[in-house]
Amino acid sequence: MERIIYNSKEREYKSCFGALPTNKKCTFNIDILASENPQDVTLCIRADERSDFLAHPMSCVKMRDEYMRFSCEISFELSGLYFYRFEFSSPEGVRFCGQRDGIAFVEDWLDEWQLTVYDDDFKTPDWAKNKVMYQIFPDRFCRSNNYMYNPAKNEREIVEDWFSTPKNQGNDFFMGNIEGIIERLPYIKEMGADIIYLNPIFESPENHRYSTGNYLNIDPYLGTNEDFIRLCNEAQKLGIRVVLDGVFSHTGADSLYFNKYGHYDSVGACQGENSPYYNWYNFNQQGYECWWGFENLPNVNETHPDYMEFITGENGVLNYWQNNGASGWRLDVADELPDRFIDALRHRVKETDAQALIIGEVWEDATNKFAYGVRRRYLLGKQLDSVMNYPWRTAIINYIKNADAQSFRESVLTIEENYPKPSLDCLMNIISTHDTERIINATGVERTVSRDEAKDYVLSGDEWQKGIEGAMASMFLLFSLPGIACVYYGDEVGAEGFSDPYCRKGYPYGKENTEIFQLVKELALLRKVYPEDFDSLIEEIDISGGAMCYTRGDLLFVINMSEKDEIITKNEDFVIICNKNEIKSVNGVLTIPKKSYGILTRKTR
Repeated sequence: MERIIYNSKEREYKSCFGALPTNKKCTFNIDILASENPQDVTLCIRADERSDFLAHPMSCVKMRDEYMRFSCEISFELSGLYFYRFEFSSPEGVRFCGQRDGIAFVEDWLDEWQLTVYDDDFKTPDWAKNKVMYQIFPDRFCRSNNYMYNPAKNEREIVEDWFSTPKNQGNDFFMGNIEGIIERLPYIKEMGADIIYLNPIFESPENHRYSTGNYLNIDPYLGTNEDFIRLCNEAQKLGIRVVLDGVFSHTGADSLYFNKYGHYDSVGACQGENSPYYNWYNFNQQGYECWWGFENLPNVNETHPDYMEFITGENGVLNYWQNNGASGWRLDVADELPDRFIDALRHRVKETDAQALIIGEVWEDATNKFAYGVRRRYLLGKQLDSVMNYPWRTAIINYIKNADAQSFRESVLTIEENYPKPSLDCLMNIISTHDTERIINATGVERTVSRDEAKDYVLSGDEWQKGIEGAMASMFLLFSLPGIACVYYGDEVGAEGFSDPYCRKGYPYGKENTEIFQLVKELALLRKVYPEDFDSLIEEIDISGGAMCYTRGDLLFVINMSEKDEIITKNEDFVIICNKNEIKSVNGVLTIPKKSYGILTRKTR
């Protein structure tokens, strides 16, 4: 493994590449202008949250044009986050080589580079790597008439009109159910999905079901525990696995455990200190601690022994659902789960099934994330397998709307640089979720839409067309990048809606856009036809104006979202396998028409 740093403003910048496993040797190189007369060149590395550096002398190994290349080889015994820069002596005194906006410079002082070192035995599930995921918000996907719901413990509003606009509240139920998901499995398979990620399905008084009422029961409006087992079995027959949403930082106030309204035959924490659940929660003079001020979501003490045992114990919640067919977990608000809880969760999940998947909800770069004053260690090998990838969602939408290829490159290569390869392989890449506006709205509507407007907003003809084109180009990028391509239900057929609750409308039956669906099918199929290429990372992104291209293995992904044609020279010929708007590859030169994208493969393969 090699990390090359160039230090001249005149020289093309080449990114460092990749996180590093422990005990694997890595060569660090720096090219310095001979005219600088560099002496005593040193690589300076410090561990996270330490100010003292470990200095590694570097030797001159060769000349490159007017540059002198200095090199050293080191390895790391301990996983963690490290930061480094270079120093050397010159007639002008000590000089520093660091980075500004990712580019290397020599100045008096500059920021350091990050190096993520992860455990060399870190493994993630092979079945999830670079696959296609379908995210389902269960209440809004499919309402089967073959399921007669069971009565609920709490008052709920049943919505008869599937196509009506969701209310800005939690108790309007559209009655999507597990039987409906089972009936739609052939459709999900046809789309090309390998994984279904379900938003919460446990008993809850609200349609989003993030206010858990009973961790061990499926919500009665969705079905039964037996229905869930049948879903997993039927999905498995089609080669599809089911991942559950684990909500462990809080419960519902209307729950078996808190029982604020007395709907459960239990002594809940709200009934006093005699409750077996009392120590799960924090009570104070004002009442009790709750999640972000929502009184329906009392926070739990995740590291209290009783709660830890209930969730992560041998007979706990994790084991129960994995033994009933779940292949993994997406952890809600992973930032708010203490390290000790995530450690125990990983131990239990992997002990039950070493190939189970653990993905955390993290909105930023997960390798250098601070949460509640603590640097998190999600991806070092002892906690999460991977995370949701919001940084790339932002980069995709910004590029589609503004043709800002430079920002896209910086975002993609920074995450690739910082994340371990095992995590990149099962990174949950997204363009919409239940917490964001739909991709059609994000790319089709230019102006800011207020929350009051959003309720009844209908995209105009021009907005709709722009949104469809933006959604398709976004899908292309989503499927082109390393990791899991996650499609939020309905995005594949042009579902629209602004942020929660309007991004949670019922699936648009009878109003599907087949053009997007056909593209998604084609892209999903290519992942299966070229698995070795999709296992490769992106080492560089070539840019010309608003156009860019990058290789993964022998595949070349090309896109141009600008308003003019662009040319990129690759010095080798490629054959088109997926094309929009006649991209051409002739004598090593790519001609990329405006608003076009496509996939090519090397002629020599």
